[in-house]
Order: sequence, then structure tokens, then C-alpha cells
Amino acid sequence: MAPRSFWKGYLKLSLVTCPVAMTPATTEGEKVRFHILNRNTGNRVVSQYVDAVSGAPIGEDDAAKGYPRGEDDYVLLEDEELDALSLESTRTIDIETFAPAASVDWIWFDKPHYLVPDDPIGVEAFSVIRDAMKATGTVGLSRLVMYRRERAVMVEPRDRGLVLWTLRFADEVRDPKDYLDKIGAETPNAKALNLISKLIEERKSHWDPAMTRDPVQAQLLDIISGKKKEHTPARGKKQASAAPSNVVNIMDALRKSIDAEKRGAKRR
Repeated sequence: MAPRSFWKGYLKLSLVTCPVAMTPATTEGEKVRFHILNRNTGNRVVSQYVDAVSGAPIGEDDAAKGYPRGEDDYVLLEDEELDALSLESTRTIDIETFAPAASVDWIWFDKPHYLVPDDPIGVEAFSVIRDAMKATGTVGLSRLVMYRRERAVMVEPRDRGLVLWTLRFADEVRDPKDYLDKIGAETPNAKALNLISKLIEERKSHWDPAMTRDPVQAQLLDIISGKKKEHTPARGKKQASAAPSNVVNIMDALRKSIDAEKRGAKRR
């Protein structure tokens, strides 16, 4: 069953408007999560703010947000002041700019959300906006208040719907030139390049979401299942992997890798 939408509003392009619903495209609901317990009583432990100097606990009404301006010196900001910063873009995705889809680098993508029509009457307008972006190879750029902050968002067509990405803030993205430009422009050995290409071809496969499975999650579930049955599984010592030896001749290593891939393909 599809999860309920967590946001409803309008998609707007000039005079064309349609009601839409948005749902996060990813979830952590299946992750194994733990509570902190008092080992002696089995009761859950609750967290509480305490004064860093006096050690006295403070109530929720006494907690305030502060911006450091010096050592042990802060500017206090009230919730009312922060809420006043929210603009009118809380319920309308007003697309005012379009950009070539390839021009928005992946590093700016933050969180994906599925965007679908929320009223049968608005399906036609929704479809026109979606198909026009497909035909022109563009994405729509807008701003929207999400997760308590106004964010730049990008809307792209995907199948019969749209995907809305929140985009990272400018101060969150580091300039790749500071890192990638330091790599030397050495021309690789032609024979080595050819062997690597063959190795890639041998290992080429279609993408499968199963490739992203979390083995630790599965092991945790096994442990929890054993605990539920009042049986504590024996802890086997994990054998340490031998450290890889230094490869003196990359050509020999590549040839051996390709031969191994071919032998494996024949067995399959």
C-alpha cells in the first residue's frame, strides 16, 4: 500500500495551476532502530536538556536557539522570529525558470519526492506541464518551504509523474576544483587501458536494486529473532581478511583478472 502524502498544494506555471500531492521517494521506515534502556529496570531512558554550567535541568519553555558570536556569548533567536522568515511558497510550486536537465549537476540533489495529481480535474494540466518538459529536455526550478526552511527545488518528469528534488544550499556544496584538479593529467598506458576495458565488459550487468542490500541489517534481524526465541546465538569470530599484497605489475594483474572473469563466465 502506497504511503499517504505528507504535503498537498499546487503546481503552477504561469496561468496553469493544478492540485498536487507529494510523498518522499525514499524511506528509512524499514531500518532497525533501537531504544536506549536502563539495563537494571528495562525502562526506556529519556533525554533532557541540562544547563552546561550549573547542571540543572531546564524546561522546554526555557530552551532557546542561539548563534555564537564569541566565546560563551550568543545571540538569542525566538521561534516567532524564525517562523516569520517563512515565505508564501508553502503551498505553491510556482515554476518560473526552466533549465536543460543535464545542466543541474547531481551533487546539488538532496531529497527526492514523488509528485502526482491530487484531483482528476487537474490531471490534464499536470500532464501538459510534464510532457512539455519531456519534449524540451528541461527541468523546472522553483522555491518551496519544506522541512521548516525555504529551499530551492527542481521538478523533473519521471514516467507518468514528476519527481521533486530539494536542492542543497550553496554553502553545502564544495568546489570540485579544490580536490579533483589536484589529480595529475597522466596519460594511461594504452595496453592497460585496453585490458581494463575488457575487464569492464566482462563484469558489465544490468542495475539491480538488490545490489544495495544492507547485510548488517539482515544480521541484526537474525540476532533479534534469536533473542525473541530466548536463544542467544553463538558469536563466531570473524576471520580477518588478509591484507592485499602490493601489485608490482599492473599488466599481469589485469590479465589474471580477465582470465578469472572468463573462467567464471564459462562455469556460469
